[in-house]
Amino acid sequence: MSPIPNPSERAASAAAVPAGVTLSDPFWSDYTERVQNVVIPYQYEALHDRAPGAEPSGAVRNFRIAAGQAEGAFVGWVFQDSDVAKWLEAVGYSLQIRRDAELERRADELIDLIGAAQQPDGYLNTYFTIKEPGKRWTNLTDCHELYCAGHMIEAAVAYYEATGKDKLLRIMQRMIDHVETVFGPEEGKLRGYDGHQEIELALVKLYKLTGEERYLKLAAFFINERGREPNFLREEWKSRGRRGHFEPNVRQNLDLSYFQAHKPVREQSEAVGHAVRAVYMYTAMADLARLTDDEQLRQACIRLWHNVTRTQMYVIGGIGSTHHGEAFTFDYDLPNDTVYAETCAAIGLIFFAQRMLLLEPKSEYADVMERALYNNVLGSMAQDGKHYFYVNPLEVWPQACAHNPGKHHVKSERQAWFGCACCPPNVARLLTSLGRYIYTQHGDTLYTNLYIGSELSAELGGAQVRIKQQAALPWSGDVSFEIAADRAGEFALGLRVPSWSPDMTAAVNGEPVSFSREDLEHGYLILRREWADGDVVTVSLRMSTVLVYADARVRADAHKAAIQRGPLVYCAESIDNGEPISSLRLPQTAVFSERGADDLPGGAIAVETQALRSVTVSPDAGEEKAALYGTVPPRLEPVRLTAVPYYLWGNRGTGEMAVWLTTSD
Repeated sequence: MSPIPNPSERAASAAAVPAGVTLSDPFWSDYTERVQNVVIPYQYEALHDRAPGAEPSGAVRNFRIAAGQAEGAFVGWVFQDSDVAKWLEAVGYSLQIRRDAELERRADELIDLIGAAQQPDGYLNTYFTIKEPGKRWTNLTDCHELYCAGHMIEAAVAYYEATGKDKLLRIMQRMIDHVETVFGPEEGKLRGYDGHQEIELALVKLYKLTGEERYLKLAAFFINERGREPNFLREEWKSRGRRGHFEPNVRQNLDLSYFQAHKPVREQSEAVGHAVRAVYMYTAMADLARLTDDEQLRQACIRLWHNVTRTQMYVIGGIGSTHHGEAFTFDYDLPNDTVYAETCAAIGLIFFAQRMLLLEPKSEYADVMERALYNNVLGSMAQDGKHYFYVNPLEVWPQACAHNPGKHHVKSERQAWFGCACCPPNVARLLTSLGRYIYTQHGDTLYTNLYIGSELSAELGGAQVRIKQQAALPWSGDVSFEIAADRAGEFALGLRVPSWSPDMTAAVNGEPVSFSREDLEHGYLILRREWADGDVVTVSLRMSTVLVYADARVRADAHKAAIQRGPLVYCAESIDNGEPISSLRLPQTAVFSERGADDLPGGAIAVETQALRSVTVSPDAGEEKAALYGTVPPRLEPVRLTAVPYYLWGNRGTGEMAVWLTTSD
């Protein structure tokens, strides 16, 4: 394939994700291996409807039917193809870490099946091939045709990078050839875009791999058309008699903000609508802003980032506060017990954060990326690798989840699979590509965004440099960087000062580095010098346990605090503290002790402190049931409170859980 001719050579050369980063981390390598050894094989079985106890997927069978290799009706959601695509993408990343002949054989067979399902004109989508063959491109609002194509493009790129095999890549290039005959500003083409953003960021990846500028231009077309007048989605909806795919009855209005199509993207400043769609779109916007030097797009990204992370993000890094539309609501509306915080949304926020780091190296982007990764994303998967949360609550009362219709979407136990199974393969593809999120390079400065044990090879300061990072997070804050170089070279190493460790210290070859907050560049300590083979940088991060408070405008968290140690948010479970969790009161002056949690995996650390529990005092204590209301205040009894990392909650059985705890003076 040809070299990549970037439209803005300055913009593209100024920032990059270093290639060839491999993980070697006592915490994260275990997860990578679990994904490779358990998650990917399990999800392969689930996609083939062979996973015990899991809801049938139908995804692979749909491709067989579309390819003429089986008979039957289409099964699943209109976007069922995307589950296969995300699994293949995870396989691509996994094979980049470790070659596996059997896994590659299975993937090749699946790719052959996908090719057989492709139509003669390049079109690829099993739903419209099987169920509604005459209605292609007639319901972009609801039916995810371009969304599915986007995920398959990402799979094709990852698989090509891993194996050099281009069959899936050629399949998707044929699909895009077809898409270009349908969409565009030219007369007779649709000036439209998908209701669920995804293809935009995928086209950027395809452009970066192939160097074909038409892919970048098509991504920009889809972004630029969204929200312009006449509004495509509104007009399409009217042409269908004001009916939708998921709601076939006539509706009076179409909520364009749900699709982030209520106004042109450059005019948007508040995160609205479906959270996953939003952050996928913001990711593509940041890509395009960087690659095309689009300042208006860049400013829109900054505004939207601030709105998401400073007014609409949970302390665990989750976004999307309501299950009605899996959506944002409004600033500071962050309920804990009816929360949505979909796993895919947190993953999309990580994508957005990484692209913002490429736009401009600011530690706040990496802080959010780390928060979402260690808490929301990790917490979504059980330690067995076979059960998942779609919704990630911050407060759980199992009885309410079972009996209150307003909380039915909140589960107290992780599920084996889902009819809409977008989240499990999304977790797999993120964890197998984690090496791509540790560093970003701007010119001759290498920024460390995540402290994760890894090895990196890159050209810096005219030298071929290999950097070995050793880290013990999240349990210990000791980090080191060993530098090996073929010759001395001057470059800079940027070390992120995490928001949870503002008193970070550093040393070079044993000599302490003296610096103040004013010396930092956007939250990074920049070490610029002539580096030589054998140089060692050490970093010490303080892993103290602290109470975190929400902005007073977050009503759900008024008079409450969350516990955090390093990058980990903690929670209280009833298995340690009894019920109800809501009766616990945490002193604002709490002093925490730490201990190994023997009943939790991975060397986890639990924290403990003295607390209080409210106990009802009833003058009718001898009766079968005391009065529901009374004038006597509850008695406060001293108790020992235990908190465990949020990402591990629910791994010891079903029970109550809360992140935010009521505080007392």
